Amino acid sequence: MYKPNFCAECGSQISRGQWALWTSRRFCSECSGRFRKTETGLPFILGIALLIAGFTFGRYLRPAPPPLIIQRSASSLLSDTPLGIASTVRAQVPGNRTAGSPAEGDNQTQPPEEIIYTCGARTKKGTPCARRVHGPVRCWQHKGAPSILPQEKLLIKD
Repeated sequence: MYKPNFCAECGSQISRGQWALWTSRRFCSECSGRFRKTETGLPFILGIALLIAGFTFGRYLRPAPPPLIIQRSASSLLSDTPLGIASTVRAQVPGNRTAGSPAEGDNQTQPPEEIIYTCGARTKKGTPCARRVHGPVRCWQHKGAPSILPQEKLLIKD
């Protein structure tokens, strides 16, 4: 590492006991205060430029996110066509008299109605839970608890 013996600005002899990274190597103690901004400015700007270049390069090399895939069961009530196109496609199906309702003679299979039950588990009050559930199971709060009503009384008939 270069250690000069004379100041580059005033020419006086430089005599320092210790050399550190933050001390000026080219100027004496009187002149180093005036040039501190220029000595630290360039490395600071270069450091910021390297940081920005690193972030930009890392962003460029990042792999693209995988496409969003929504999977539905075969018995799903939702259509696979986009929302705006669904009404147009329904209107073009032969046999439909109106855009939204099927004709009386069409053999379209409707999904089976889900059977709705009540939970029926014993609450803190001692009464059966009246939350509606899909199937003869318990609600989220009473999972695993037995029902205090028979199965016939848990079925909700609309």
